[in-house]
Amino acid sequence: MMSQEQNDLITRTGPADPAGKLLRMYWQPAALVDELEGPRPIRAVKLLGENFVLFRDEHGRYGLMDRDCPHRGADLAFGRLENGGLRCAFHGWLFDVQGNCLETPAEPVGSVLCKNIKQRAYPVVEKGGILWAYLGEGEPPAFPEIDCFVAPDAYTFAFKGLIECNWLQALEVGIDPAHASFLHRFFEDEDLEKSYGKQFRGASAGSDLPMTKILREYDRPIINVEKTEYGLRLVALRQIDDERTHVRVTNQLFPHGFVIPMSQEMTITQWHVPVDDTHCYWYAIFTSYTKPVDKKKMREQRLELYELPDYKSRRNKTNDYGFDPHEQATETYTGMGLDINVHDQWAVESMGTIQNRTREHLGQSDKAIIQYRRLLRQEIEKAVAGGKPLMFLDEAHARSIQGPATMDGIGPTRGWEIYWMEVDVKRRRGAPWAAPIPTEIAEKVPHLTAAE
Repeated sequence: MMSQEQNDLITRTGPADPAGKLLRMYWQPAALVDELEGPRPIRAVKLLGENFVLFRDEHGRYGLMDRDCPHRGADLAFGRLENGGLRCAFHGWLFDVQGNCLETPAEPVGSVLCKNIKQRAYPVVEKGGILWAYLGEGEPPAFPEIDCFVAPDAYTFAFKGLIECNWLQALEVGIDPAHASFLHRFFEDEDLEKSYGKQFRGASAGSDLPMTKILREYDRPIINVEKTEYGLRLVALRQIDDERTHVRVTNQLFPHGFVIPMSQEMTITQWHVPVDDTHCYWYAIFTSYTKPVDKKKMREQRLELYELPDYKSRRNKTNDYGFDPHEQATETYTGMGLDINVHDQWAVESMGTIQNRTREHLGQSDKAIIQYRRLLRQEIEKAVAGGKPLMFLDEAHARSIQGPATMDGIGPTRGWEIYWMEVDVKRRRGAPWAAPIPTEIAEKVPHLTAAE
């Protein structure tokens, strides 16, 4: 258990909060690029408890500014895009993407008032189908060269979803390998030919065993957690028999992301981004190592569940997440449908808007969560003291953060340690784009990488 003070330290992310200072030292997903398509590319954005307006000007440049006009505080999200910037609808004050005031038209001719006005603005870059904003002080860090940022656009697809709870409990479900055998249990295995774009529905590498069957029948994984230069690596082992063991390798990408296998051909890189302390968005980039992503199909699959413009789940606490007791008895463990995002959302929202960790009792299966919280507290202290936390990268170091390697497959019970790396390397070498092989992996399987 932890104290209330300790819980507040790792969950509160406002401008004055220690964890808020830490998270402001990283690029944060602010919106999908798709959200600024259309005739009026302006969106109100709430991020880390602060209100902003995100826009694209006539020249295609992106800007993020404080949402309240510095004149009289009117809402700039209702402004107009014209004359190279965003114009407030109240008195016509005009601001460019850097927050410079270009015009104050109601002032007398010859007025120099606008030269003294500066709206607080933030850098915005487009990467992987997401618009990223840097809310911190000084120069922003470099992006790591992880797969979802290296892969060509045709091999990635980005989406997001709203969760009505604190960011930390939403993140922690992604670094909890044990829950999948229960929360995501299906009593029937789906036709593998219909598993495209769906997590936990295909077959594991090296077999034709559906992942649903493995999770259902082997529900006591052995979990190993390793520290890495980007965060943590999790290895979950489910022994099938003396000769075969199911191996699932996932990663915690500091500060608030994770990288997991979705299928034999795709991975999911996902971030849990605080809107405020009681809401968050998950942003995900799906990366393919085989053929280009069918973006139309992936988007249509997800829009069956999520409503625009806020990307709110159609199944939520107001309708009991679609709970059906007959389905729970005969089809799924939760009775909440076939989409695992709904299962996860129920689990984390049911804890309350901010989980009361003073009442929890952790076990051996929670070792990744325990280690992550320890790491998070350590890096918060570092940031508050003025240091550079983990994954605050310069250009040179950013190039060394590659991968990270993931795997979901059935390998030898003796020798799985090398097997999963071999599977990952072979997938990378067979990719139609230049998927880098992480150095630490390459060093351990030289028989596969000697020709590199």
